[in-house]
Amino acid sequence: MSFERSAGVVLHPTSLPGKYGIGELGKEAKQWIDVLEAAGQTLWQVMPLGPTGYGDSPYQSFSAFAGNPYLISIDSLIEQEFLRLSDLEDMPVFSASQVDFGAVIPWKLKVLSAAYERFGVVADGSSFGSFDAFCQREAYWLDDYALFMACKEANGGKQWTVWDVNLRTRNPETLTEWQNRLEEPILKQKFWQWLFYSQWQDLHDYAASKGISIIGDIPIFVSMDSADTWANPELFFLDEQGEPTVVAGVPPDYFSETGQRWGNPLYRWDVLEATHYSWWIKRVQAVLNQVDIVRIDHFRGFEAYWEIPASEDTAIRGTWVKGGGQPFFDAMREAFGDDLAIIAEDLGVITPEVEALRDDNNLPGMQILQFAFSTDANNLYLPHNYPKQSVVYTGTHDNDTTVGWYASATTREQDLARRYLGRDGSNIAWDLIRLAYASPAVLALTTLQDILNLGSAGRMNTPGVAAGNWSWRFSFDEIEPWMVETLKDISLVYGRVEAELDDIDFKSGELKNSQSS
Repeated sequence: MSFERSAGVVLHPTSLPGKYGIGELGKEAKQWIDVLEAAGQTLWQVMPLGPTGYGDSPYQSFSAFAGNPYLISIDSLIEQEFLRLSDLEDMPVFSASQVDFGAVIPWKLKVLSAAYERFGVVADGSSFGSFDAFCQREAYWLDDYALFMACKEANGGKQWTVWDVNLRTRNPETLTEWQNRLEEPILKQKFWQWLFYSQWQDLHDYAASKGISIIGDIPIFVSMDSADTWANPELFFLDEQGEPTVVAGVPPDYFSETGQRWGNPLYRWDVLEATHYSWWIKRVQAVLNQVDIVRIDHFRGFEAYWEIPASEDTAIRGTWVKGGGQPFFDAMREAFGDDLAIIAEDLGVITPEVEALRDDNNLPGMQILQFAFSTDANNLYLPHNYPKQSVVYTGTHDNDTTVGWYASATTREQDLARRYLGRDGSNIAWDLIRLAYASPAVLALTTLQDILNLGSAGRMNTPGVAAGNWSWRFSFDEIEPWMVETLKDISLVYGRVEAELDDIDFKSGELKNSQSS
């Protein structure tokens, strides 16, 4: 697909402001979209929206199809009368700047359970009809997911591989027994998904009305402890107990000397091909129902992936194994046509074969400015080397903030950055934002942390570190008017948003609200 030159901001919904301890899909999310519109941004990139498990990572979800119930807007439930103010009386005192998942999760699930109970009492025929239609429409994934989560709760949260053998192996009689036993918990899980999908659709529609396209994220791999592996074990390399024999990761690289052992089960691509990639097609369709553009995380894994024996504690001892390759993308094109809007996250160890798979399918790859200053003018991450068909980022959720990166960069990197920019480095975050927007790349994205000039305390994730990630939040008071005006000005100057008559002072010939960064 051919993209139009545009720009936007990376921000996961958990980082949104709000009084309930975690960002939600309510009024604050719409206010954020209003900020993007005012700043001349037409893209909002989010991370995977699935329900998170251990480590709270959006890249380790209990389902590749379900939504994260922690994002459900409590205020919206009060407006619908599915909750009463008295249901919130025991709310802890939450931090406005960090998500304390340990405190948020049990409280929010308690509140959402109260909403389920009240729904059965106050909902009208229209609401019941909408819920029933949702359950029927999404049954192909929802039935397995709701049963999985209900069984998981009944088993004390334990991973499915240690459940009773008949439940673990999905014996039909055992499944029927558990479905009958857990009828209410299963319905509760389906109700939460209906709430999430309804609120997200409302938010997506609002973004569209403001000219904002949402970029979603599909991790190439699924979590081991997920409804996906439990319901589809034949698609993965698992032993008789359901445990993986080999797991995913990446070899030693920029982020880690021992590589990254993610632990995700690996696909049996031969089985997927024999089914014409039907599971993957359903997965991509589910995400495209929620967003406008899809970023595929770890794109290189489709050409070849790093296979680590499950017995290994690190990712050092692994082997490159061929992935789905061109037959996979042929199946995607057959299912979705030639206009499938995909961004290929092509970072890491990239070979000519990976580049060919990306380019043969006309997919834009990613350019990271923080990687640009480690060598010389031939560095492919320097903007003068970019192809137009690419997406430039000041940094991603896996990078330090730009201010944090610059503070810890080598003297050589700092010197090259200053020389390349022609600036003294005192405003490095905005210097890189301007450089990204000026670049040839068709799409340019920055993070809200960089707009706010935050140091390392604003970092979202540190790869290879299991705890303490994904918790950063902001407040709208931190977004100063000059930031909004300057971002719009930069977008106008570098052709990433169309100038309207009201943007131009015809007497001076200059753009209005122009600010120097």
